[in-house]
Amino acid sequence: MPGQSGVRRLSRVELDTALSDLLGDTSNSAQGLLPPEPVNPFDNDYRAQFASAALIESVERLATDAANRALANATLRAALVPCSPKGPGDASCMRTMVQTVGRRVFRRPLTGEEVDRFMALQTFAVEDNNFDTGVRLVLQAMLQHPAFLYRVELGTPLAERPGTFKLSNYEMATRLSFFLWGSTPPDWLLDDAANDKLADAAGIRAAVDQLLADPRAKRRLERFHALWLAYAKLPHPAALTNALQAESAALVDKVLFTDRGDYFELFRSSETYVNSTLAAHYGMLGAPASGSAWLPYGPLPRMGLLSQGAVLSAGAKFSDTSPTQRGIFVRTRLLCQDIAPPPSNANVDEPPTSPSSNCKVDRYSAHASTGNCKSCHQSLDPIGFGLENFDREGKYRAHDDNEPNCPISGDGKITGLPGGELPFRGAVGLANLLTASPEFEQCVVTQLYRFNMGRKEDPADLAFISALTEGFRSQRREFQTLLKDFVSHPTFAYRVEE
Repeated sequence: MPGQSGVRRLSRVELDTALSDLLGDTSNSAQGLLPPEPVNPFDNDYRAQFASAALIESVERLATDAANRALANATLRAALVPCSPKGPGDASCMRTMVQTVGRRVFRRPLTGEEVDRFMALQTFAVEDNNFDTGVRLVLQAMLQHPAFLYRVELGTPLAERPGTFKLSNYEMATRLSFFLWGSTPPDWLLDDAANDKLADAAGIRAAVDQLLADPRAKRRLERFHALWLAYAKLPHPAALTNALQAESAALVDKVLFTDRGDYFELFRSSETYVNSTLAAHYGMLGAPASGSAWLPYGPLPRMGLLSQGAVLSAGAKFSDTSPTQRGIFVRTRLLCQDIAPPPSNANVDEPPTSPSSNCKVDRYSAHASTGNCKSCHQSLDPIGFGLENFDREGKYRAHDDNEPNCPISGDGKITGLPGGELPFRGAVGLANLLTASPEFEQCVVTQLYRFNMGRKEDPADLAFISALTEGFRSQRREFQTLLKDFVSHPTFAYRVEE
C-alpha cells in the first residue's frame, strides 16, 4: 500500500545543496540564516515542520543574497541567462530565462500563468534600464516560492481508490533526486520525466544507476548514516571531529560503492581508515606519516562502525559516557524500538549515586533498582555497560575515568528480543549480536524508509518495509540493490492523502 505523503519543506542542508546545483552558490547560507530543524534522528520530518515569521524573513534574505551572488559572477550569470538581451525590455530573452530557470527551480515546467506572473517583473528592468534587474527579481521570487521551498506532490487521483494519487513523472524525478542526492533533479532527469522514461521500473532503475554514479550520491548516503548513527555533529576539537567523520564516511563508501558486498560488512569490518591523529587516538601502529590509510585493527577490540569513535561519541552525559543514553541509542537507532520518556518526577539532570561505591556500575545499579525508573533502566543500562570500555571520544579504557579501582568488564546484555537475554562483550560482541538479528536487519530498512519519506512509519507502511527487508536479505544485503528495489516498487510511485 502506498504511504501517506504531506507537503515537505526542504531542510537547510537540502536548500544549500539545491542552491549549489542551481546557482553554483556554495555559501551554505541556509544553515546560517534559517531556524534549525528538529533532528530525530533525521532533519526532514515534515510532520515537525512549522512556518514562522522568522522563517519567512530568513527565506527572503536567503533568496535576495543568492540572487545577488549569482548575478555578480559573470560565469554564473551566463548559465542563468541563455540569451543576449537586446535591451531591458527584451521580452523574448526574459521569457526564455524564466522558462529555463523556472523548470530547474520548480522541478517541472512552469504553467503559462506562472510564466506571465514572472514576466510582469520585467517592468522593473525597464524602469531601471537594466535587464538584470528583472532577472534578479525573478530569481528572488522563484527562490521564495512554495514550489521551490516545498516538495508539493499532487499526482492524479485514482478513481478506484479514493484518496490515492499516481505521481507525475516530474514528481517521481523529484522523489528520486532528493532521496539519492538530497537536491533538485538535474536537467537530464527532468528530460527523462518529459520523455516518459520514469513511467516503469526499468526506466527508474536506469535513472538510479546514473544518480548513484555521481559523487553527490556518496555524500547523500554518508549523510544518511551520519544522521542515523548520530555523528553528523560531534562535540570534539575540529581535528578529531574531522578525522572521526572521515573514518566513518570512508567505510560507508567502501561497503556501499567500492565493494558493494554484504551491507553488514559496515559493522564487521576488521580494518579502518585513519590518519596519524586517529591512529594514535586508538592506539594503532603503522599509521601513515601524512594523509590517511586503511589499517587493520589487529588485536584491538574493535570491529566496524560501532567501534568507531564517531558512533561511540553518542550517549555522552555528565562529562562522561552514559550507559542509559547508549542503551537508548541502541534500542531506538539500531532496533527501532520506542522508549517512553522518563517520569515527570525523575531528576535526569543529576548523575546516579550510590551510598557504598563511586564506581559507575554500582551507582547505576543502585539507581536502577528502585523507584519509577527501575523497568526502563533495567532494559537500557546493561546495553550501555557493554560499551563502557570506550570513553565519549571512542578511546579504550580499562577502568572508570579517574577511578582506577573501578575496573570495567565490558559485559552487556540485551533483553526483549527472540532468544531471551542475549549477552555480549564490547563493541565487537554488540556488532555480532545485532548482525545476527532480524530485528536489526529490518531496522536498517525502516530507518531508510523514514529518511526517504520524511516521517516515521505508520501501521499501513509495515507490509512494504517487510517486503523490502525480505528482498534485502535474499539479495545478500547489497545496499544499492535495496535502493533500486525501494524506488522501483509500485508503491513508490503513489501517495495516499493524509
